Amino acid sequence: MQFHPRPYVRWRAAQILASVCLLSFGFTCTGAEHTATVTHPLPATFSDLLPHFLVEPDDVYIVKNKPVTLTCRSTPATQIYFKCNGEWVHQDDHLIERTVDPATGFPVMQVKIDISRQQVEKIFGLETYWCQCVAWSTTGTQKSQKAYVRLAYLRKNFEEEPLGKEVALNQEVLLHCHPPEGVPTAEVEWQRNDELIDPKADPNFFITVDHNLIIKQARLADTGNYTCVAKNIVARRKSSSAAVIVYVNGGWSTWATWSACSAVCGRGWQKRSRSCTNPTPLNGGSACEGQSVQTSACTSTCPVDGGWSEWSKWSACGADCTMWRSRECTQPAPGTGGKACQGLDLQSLNCTSEQCPQTVSGAEDVALYVGIVAVALCLTLLLVVLVLVYRRKKEGLDADVADSSILTTGFQPVGIKPAMPGVWAPDRAQRCKNSHLLTIQPDLTTPGYQGSLRTRHDPTPKFSLSDGPLLEPLANGSHTMANGKVTGDSGHLTSRLTAQSYFKTLPRDAVHTSYGTFNFLGGRLTIPNTGISLLIPPEAIPRGKIYEIYLTVQRKDDVRLPLAGCQTLLSPVVSCGPPGVLLTRPVIISVEHCSDSCTDHWAIRLKKQTYEGTWEDVLLLGEELVSEPFYCQLEAETCRVFTEQLGRFALVGESLSMAAAKRLKLLLFAPAYCSTLEYTIRVYCTDDTHDLIQEVMQMEAQLGGRLIDEPHVLLFKDSYHNLRLSIHDLPQAQWRSKLLTAYQEIPFYHIWSGTQRSLHCAFTLERMSVSTCELSCTLCVWQVEGEGQSFSLDFNISKDTRPLDAELLLVDKSSPALAGPSAFQIPYLIRQKICSSLDASCPNGADWRLLAQRLKLDRHMSFFASKASPTSTILDLWEAQHFHSGNLNQLAAIMAEIGKQEAMIFLVSDGEC
Repeated sequence: MQFHPRPYVRWRAAQILASVCLLSFGFTCTGAEHTATVTHPLPATFSDLLPHFLVEPDDVYIVKNKPVTLTCRSTPATQIYFKCNGEWVHQDDHLIERTVDPATGFPVMQVKIDISRQQVEKIFGLETYWCQCVAWSTTGTQKSQKAYVRLAYLRKNFEEEPLGKEVALNQEVLLHCHPPEGVPTAEVEWQRNDELIDPKADPNFFITVDHNLIIKQARLADTGNYTCVAKNIVARRKSSSAAVIVYVNGGWSTWATWSACSAVCGRGWQKRSRSCTNPTPLNGGSACEGQSVQTSACTSTCPVDGGWSEWSKWSACGADCTMWRSRECTQPAPGTGGKACQGLDLQSLNCTSEQCPQTVSGAEDVALYVGIVAVALCLTLLLVVLVLVYRRKKEGLDADVADSSILTTGFQPVGIKPAMPGVWAPDRAQRCKNSHLLTIQPDLTTPGYQGSLRTRHDPTPKFSLSDGPLLEPLANGSHTMANGKVTGDSGHLTSRLTAQSYFKTLPRDAVHTSYGTFNFLGGRLTIPNTGISLLIPPEAIPRGKIYEIYLTVQRKDDVRLPLAGCQTLLSPVVSCGPPGVLLTRPVIISVEHCSDSCTDHWAIRLKKQTYEGTWEDVLLLGEELVSEPFYCQLEAETCRVFTEQLGRFALVGESLSMAAAKRLKLLLFAPAYCSTLEYTIRVYCTDDTHDLIQEVMQMEAQLGGRLIDEPHVLLFKDSYHNLRLSIHDLPQAQWRSKLLTAYQEIPFYHIWSGTQRSLHCAFTLERMSVSTCELSCTLCVWQVEGEGQSFSLDFNISKDTRPLDAELLLVDKSSPALAGPSAFQIPYLIRQKICSSLDASCPNGADWRLLAQRLKLDRHMSFFASKASPTSTILDLWEAQHFHSGNLNQLAAIMAEIGKQEAMIFLVSDGEC
């Protein structure tokens, strides 16, 4: 309705009664002006509805002296009041708020009251304080649920606290705890060494419904102080700590072998021993019961010294006017280690002139001289015949052998002529059995090899591999190339080839570099003590070219890979060059890696640095393409990289799950000599590759350190947990640790990235006296609680003064550069014959596929098949794998097996394959 001027509006109750009843409340809207008053009743649409509660009061707790607020909201309601413990709350204590529901248009009324601690304490002990709100409408009333108001508290003292225990390894442990009385009831949690125990993360723990802690199987890592923690909204209480010590009872090792008898002759004693190290007692565990040494009586057979028999009678005088007599060492004969007879067993004596026989000269002497001359003539004729036969056989050998000038070392081939068409029979096999082994010396003074080398499609009939030793070792070749210079029989080779070749410059200032000069014969570069090598197969360098090639392992911090996410460096960064040289076949880079054996948890990539200095992925292991110039074979500890481009490479892994792990090597060093009370143990944590291990060894050698325990392997998982190290079980009367914390940490990313070198931590110990030299302790290393390793150390700090164990510094004594035949176990000519024999496919499978299967390289069949000579690529990989430990007899046996299968085909036709 319209008013002029605008009226003011207020709500007015019809009347206020001291005693509230249902019909005592009625509200109207009154608009007043100077001249009129208009009253508007409630809409008729909800005048017949009972109120219903949108918000009801909930149970609350009063903490300390802070009052609590109860809220009630209802629609449609004309009035709402609170009733507490049966009494109405005064109207002035209500905080009223009226709104309209925009969806229904119904009025909404909300009322709040505050309850103080004093109000509750007035009736405390008689009954629980409660409040309830009542809502009115024109139709009737509604009551809300009761809300209980309680005083919150938590007592200080636990009803039952945990007690310390000493338990054996793998036993169950039960720790009791009953929290203090409190309102609301306290929640309970457990801590070990002030760290929260989460049974979901470690299922070895279990918390019962009555708050007791159960350790299902006690581990050494479970040793610690356990605390029961009770908490509610008021406070947080801790029980006294209970020390749980997990001890290990000692166990005997197996008996050692009996010692030698103490008596050399007759009755004596022998003994054997055992030690209480299976396991060693720990944390107060009981020592082994019984004797550590056993003795037993023994009898040694006494040695019998030899004795001479009587001299025999003198013999008759001989033609030389001498007579003889003898004796034997048989009285007694020497036995059971006794001494032999001393002296001569034969004695001579000159005869007198009367006893000497008279010699007769004449016809008998002439006959003797004629016989000697006749024998000499016969021997001369026989020698001439043998020489002629030998030369004829030599002229009939295989033309390839006669024409070759490059076969030097490794094996001896059997030259076999092809049989006549349609003829195989026993004659051919017999010739194989009777063929002579050839040792053909090379002529490396020629500018290049000019002989006929068979290719994959050479129509020349194959040589049979069925009978006779195809491969036999020869003496080592002398054509070694070191530091870019040729030594041996071919000293003028480089000078003769320089006119038609070119050289590539290479960096010679790198400390960890090997380099050499190579031609089409190939060779090998090795960086000693790193496990890194480069194999240059024969024919990889074009004929008529000479390359000066280098191989370097990068140890400088300026060569870093950009790693992201879960990526980690799995191998050293290796450079070979010069980049851009032309290669007709892939070379093989062998480099060690530190990933675990399960590749299902990894995505491993080969990265190569571009000319601009950026790194790019050139290969993903498991998804190799034969058309790419790169290929990889991942072995347990080594990766073989086939590449037709020289450059800088690295192996990078990305974990696909938290189960992915790297192999780390823990190295423990200490000063070789210590004259002060302080003694420092340095623990290095490095990737398990020879390159990084040798770097640590060399650094400690300069510091004067010595290795105090054998290196240990540790699997480091992608769990984002840091590596923790601690030292325990120090003899308290002799040593003490100066470490202020319980353990030391190496950050997870420092280890996982693989780019941080020589990571280590140091433990400083102090001995109570300078005379103390024996040190025994336990080193614990863990990443996840309960999954670590412990190593017992027991040594004398002054007895061994060696700066370092020499055998760990000298791992590889081979030459860093080998050129030509000396770099390979299989000589060039034999290699060519094997390739020409096995490259062409045979119906029965007696070809390169069977060779790959026998050498367990059949996973790379598609890669081998993509090459012009699959057999040559297989032999390249075999050479890279077995340079130091190649079993030539095994390879010869495989070739003989393949050869026998080929011989069965020749029964039908010699040229059918």
